[in-house]
Amino acid sequence: MERALRSAPAHALPEALAAALAEGRPGLAAVRLLLNDYHSRLLLPVPPHGDAAEPAGDGGVLRVRGTAAGRAFVSRRPVRSSPGRDGGGAAPEVLFVPVVSRGERMGVLELAAADPWTDDDLARFEEVGEILGSALKVAWPHTDRYERARRHKRLTLAAELQWQLLPGHACAGDRFALAGHLEPAYSIGGDNFDWSAERDHLALTVTNGSGTGIQAALLTSLTVGAMRNARRSGADIAEQASLANDMVHVRYGGREFTETLVMRIDLADGVVHVIDAGSPRILRMRGTDVTAVELEQQLPLGMFPDTEYKPQRFRLEPGDRLVVVSDGVFSARTARGEFGAAALEQATRRTRLQDAGEVPLAVIDELIEYHEGADLADDAVVVCLDWH
Repeated sequence: MERALRSAPAHALPEALAAALAEGRPGLAAVRLLLNDYHSRLLLPVPPHGDAAEPAGDGGVLRVRGTAAGRAFVSRRPVRSSPGRDGGGAAPEVLFVPVVSRGERMGVLELAAADPWTDDDLARFEEVGEILGSALKVAWPHTDRYERARRHKRLTLAAELQWQLLPGHACAGDRFALAGHLEPAYSIGGDNFDWSAERDHLALTVTNGSGTGIQAALLTSLTVGAMRNARRSGADIAEQASLANDMVHVRYGGREFTETLVMRIDLADGVVHVIDAGSPRILRMRGTDVTAVELEQQLPLGMFPDTEYKPQRFRLEPGDRLVVVSDGVFSARTARGEFGAAALEQATRRTRLQDAGEVPLAVIDELIEYHEGADLADDAVVVCLDWH
């Protein structure tokens, strides 16, 4: 199967996988790959080659909440489904296998077979999902097929630019688990998050861009690009912030700026080096206690030239959870008032039994519920870091 995936064209992984599985497991009736949409609330099927290249409609779409496929996606464990349930059709039993890559949930593999699934099958196909996830990660930049499949509707151009900047939904290592989410997913403007996992540290930034639409997306793209350029050249977080500040100021002359949180977490001892250049906030949950991490706010990136940024430090303890949010979360306002720090702390506390991958969407769901289902008036970013 691995050889089949390596040798297949980037656009043909589902067909190559189906052919390899059919050869290795007689009685396999159907294979279908479903990818999570930008909201991470739906699982959308990758249509067969030759189907219209448009965002997916409702045909064959499964919801994450309340379905066997969704349980497999959320738990990262294979789930067997009873006949005819969750899109299983006439197959005697359907197996939903999570498709993951280095901690990032990408979708599920739906498998229907004439014979019942055994525990050995579950263990074997869990590995199949990991192999497929790694293959998809490699193939993704070489074709638009998978990007088209995961879109329930068309993205705005600003959202297109922003999503191309993101490192992914999640990342995991021996010392940490990390996940992030952007909302509204199909029409975001300037908010962003970025990370990079290295041998001895984890780099993390959360950006609250000013403005809306294309202008906000371009401003954030410049900021993130400058930060990455400095980081990849070996600069520390103070130098990263200074370079991004200068680049944004040269381009916009102080008229526009980005409020950014720049972090480096040392994996050996859990020391967090951080520059608070604006509005993103950090909450720390230790046990059941949720407190804001108090930092000295420094000038946003791009406001004034030659600004000197000074890192601050705090230390994580095993079991700590950090939740980082943009102002589109804690400052969100409706007719009921501001969402606020108290509601954010309560939402964070209610996630204590969930893994890091579920937390960003859980907090966003509470924010949307606070808006009584209405569209958010501002971009919202939630990033969760669990320290092991």
